[in-house]
Amino acid sequence: MSEEKLFGFPAYPPFRPGQPRFPQETFLGRYLHYLDVIDPRTLFASDRKLQESVALLDAFNSGKPTNATNRELWEAQKLKQAVLHPDTGEKVLPPFRMSGFVPFGWITVTGMLLPNPSWPTLLFWQWMNQSHNACVNYANRNATQPQPLSKYIGAYAVAVSAACTISGGLTYFIKKASSLPPTTRLIIQRFVPLPATSLASSLNVVCMRANELKTGIEVYERNGTVVGVSKVAAKQAITDTTMVRAFLPVPLLLIPPCIMPIFEKRRWVTSSPVRHLLVNAAVCTLSFAFSLPIALALFPQESAIPFDQLGARTSSKDKRERTFFITKDFKFL
Repeated sequence: MSEEKLFGFPAYPPFRPGQPRFPQETFLGRYLHYLDVIDPRTLFASDRKLQESVALLDAFNSGKPTNATNRELWEAQKLKQAVLHPDTGEKVLPPFRMSGFVPFGWITVTGMLLPNPSWPTLLFWQWMNQSHNACVNYANRNATQPQPLSKYIGAYAVAVSAACTISGGLTYFIKKASSLPPTTRLIIQRFVPLPATSLASSLNVVCMRANELKTGIEVYERNGTVVGVSKVAAKQAITDTTMVRAFLPVPLLLIPPCIMPIFEKRRWVTSSPVRHLLVNAAVCTLSFAFSLPIALALFPQESAIPFDQLGARTSSKDKRERTFFITKDFKFL
């Protein structure tokens, strides 16, 4: 019997605890991995199913015979990682899981992309978006290196202030541009959430991880063995993560403003405010679901750094012949 394939990759390769199901060296492998990560079906798994999955993985890791197939083991790990915090082992609330990002986040995306919003509507949806992002970031925080709550509150305040200031400022100038036709102003207005969200996400990273520039971050070998701490690695990780977080909202917020004008040429859509809102919501939700795994897969979570660029003390032998690695965090918007 031939092995089941998925875009050329084994659909269920030999199980590796804690590792992605698909290779992360290619875009396609990362894309398939993130399809697993954001799979909304895990939101409906029962507590009993979760307990069975955890028990199966515990048995496998302890070397006990399980008679489980690779598919069953990968599905068990997928469910466990989707529901439980990796450090605390506690359940993450569904709205703040990565698998819940689209089912719960489409509302704020639709709200931000409403045509011709009033000032209160504009600021409300920017606040809602950053509030949801802040909750997702906090619920999935690194609990092994706890940060004071004030750090999260400060980053949240900066992100909200930046998002509201940019969106409000751009909207003000657009409304004052009387030389532009109303239709042109409406189209330009739809792109306002993009720079606002990108800047807010970038500032959030800088606020939350600025202390790493002083303390450095861990670097490790390919097998995961931590060999030292490097400030140079911290600078690269923060810079890369900031750039990635600035880019991640682009496909999510760029597609709906490009598609909606096509639908708005049809009278069936524009003749009813309710139908117009429903079509707008459907376009935003489908664009969100389509583009999120693509945006996440564009960049690898792990970067390689040659030893001579680290500026770090390590415990590894033959350092100059080795390449070390850092993990970046840019999963959330």
